[in-house]
Amino acid sequence: QLVESGGGLVQPGGSLRLSCAASGFTLDHSSIGWFRQVPGKEREGVLCISGSDGSTNYADSVKGRFTISRDNSKNTVFLQMNSLKPEDTAVYSCAASGWAMCHLEAYEYDYWGQGTQVTVSA
Repeated sequence: QLVESGGGLVQPGGSLRLSCAASGFTLDHSSIGWFRQVPGKEREGVLCISGSDGSTNYADSVKGRFTISRDNSKNTVFLQMNSLKPEDTAVYSCAASGWAMCHLEAYEYDYWGQGTQVTVSA
């Protein structure tokens, strides 16, 4: 099971840190992805971290603003979001994959959290 937390309302230019906590399995060898979705639009892969070597992939829309990290001692992956924009508003979900290297393709991920709402608005 994956559980996200940390969403909320933030002003443009602000920051949020989302957490993705796992129970029932360990995340340290899993590739973890963060995805977001707006009603009426397709789910978008935001960024991911590979289970094999910790390498990351980012969507162009978040490069330089978002970072991903993991704390294996807490079995948790974090999404740090800085310089938030109104277009970042979405439901953010984390997902786990058994693939050694991560990609921003939803079909590669087997386990999903329920999502947390992020709203960027003045």
